[in-house]
Amino acid sequence: MNLIIILGLIPTGFAEPSVIISNYELSPSVLMPGDDAILTITIDNDETTATQTSQSTSGDTTTTIVQTTAATIEKIWLIPAYDGDKEISASASYENVGAIGAGVSLPIVFKISADENISEGWYFPKVKIDLLSAAHEDVSYPIPIKISYSTIDLISKDIPSKISIGGSTSISLSAVNNRGNSINNAILTPISDNNIEFTPKSIFLGTIEASSSQDISISVIPNMTGPVNLSFIISFKNGDNIHQNSLTIPIEIIETLDVAPVIYNIPTIIGKGRIGKLRLEVYNAKNEVITGVIVTPSTLDENVRISPSQYFIGSMDPDDVFSASFDVYTSNLEIGYEYKVEFKVTFKQDGNFYETPSVSSSFRIVKSIESSTDGIPCSSSIILLIIVIIAIVIYFVFKKRR
Repeated sequence: MNLIIILGLIPTGFAEPSVIISNYELSPSVLMPGDDAILTITIDNDETTATQTSQSTSGDTTTTIVQTTAATIEKIWLIPAYDGDKEISASASYENVGAIGAGVSLPIVFKISADENISEGWYFPKVKIDLLSAAHEDVSYPIPIKISYSTIDLISKDIPSKISIGGSTSISLSAVNNRGNSINNAILTPISDNNIEFTPKSIFLGTIEASSSQDISISVIPNMTGPVNLSFIISFKNGDNIHQNSLTIPIEIIETLDVAPVIYNIPTIIGKGRIGKLRLEVYNAKNEVITGVIVTPSTLDENVRISPSQYFIGSMDPDDVFSASFDVYTSNLEIGYEYKVEFKVTFKQDGNFYETPSVSSSFRIVKSIESSTDGIPCSSSIILLIIVIIAIVIYFVFKKRR
């Protein structure tokens, strides 16, 4: 007689399921103090067959016992790892999970947290799996978790110690990821105030891979002279945890202009009736292009006529120098008087318009005979000069013949 007995999930000595943790993932892979992370473990029943069969014979009776190799999980939980009174722990555990059959994988997710001010280093909290029967071997699996103080540093790449108050100045920094894992959603924000402004107002950097860096360019627009602090904040996410770091660099805002008119040649005296030539040069000492460059002369005396009324230069590359020339007409000006002329430069940079402080020079009007070199002589002066030259030539010719 044959007797077949089928046993379900009743654990006996015939079947000892091999329950293991085959894989785990931690996101983020490296934590900072105070971080939360997602730990995903994969539990496998490593048995290859769904049932195990055994036979026993007693007299004329043969008994066949068929038993499933499924394992019943009673509880899954995490034993914290400690640093004094600080710990890395899970927020919840799983109870009465149920059966896991042969060849079946079961993913389990824990939300774990690292306490604020926990020391950096390696920690090993343990995942525990309690199985229903003592005949089955419980699982204890340590999870290596690294705590690191490393952050995202801002480093000055090209920030001069002195910046001109005229217009904007381009500076550059580097955001360096010193961590062993990538970070995401990095945003650089310069801190503007009444003394200084920045464009753009913020820069999205996105993901910065582990042990890599990203360069950043930004424009500084000063509103006053003197010592100021350039302050920057970089915020980023390690997983879903928001962190930030900052950088402050002291600089000095000075009056020295990196875009300015320079007087090249303006006569100190001009003969009345002559046309004086006023020459100057405009230079761009900035490290970027400026556009819409215009030189404008001005004077407080309405009798001083200067032509042209504006000198348009247009675009200037870094280190460019352009000359500008103006004529001043003196017919209506008084002999003995001194007249002042000022020049200023306007230009456009980063979508904003700027105006340099004025530079000035003065000239005095004299009788034409007092200055044979200043300005362009009028027609009567030319005629007089020709007559004098002819008279001198006639004198020497007559003297030679005698």
